[in-house]
Amino acid sequence: MRTFFVYILANRSRGLYIGVTNDLVRRVAEHRSATGSFSARYRCSRVVFVEMASDAMAAIRREKQLKSWRREKKIALIEAMNPGWDDLSQNP
Repeated sequence: MRTFFVYILANRSRGLYIGVTNDLVRRVAEHRSATGSFSARYRCSRVVFVEMASDAMAAIRREKQLKSWRREKKIALIEAMNPGWDDLSQNP
């Protein structure tokens, strides 16, 4: 059984990037080393929210749901789990 992750990256000014992956460590490393991508251009490299899903379709549905939310709702979701906007990739 594979595990999938829906995640939100943020930059210092709280710009947001939402994605889905089956290997969070690898994907975050890709974001941090990428050039020319959205996350590189806006320096979104801090993992501020992570949610697990048991199958790919559920993870993709959740990603699309989060992307459709207004910014205020996304921020409320992040702050409910991570009020300090700490980088969750630093604390496994």
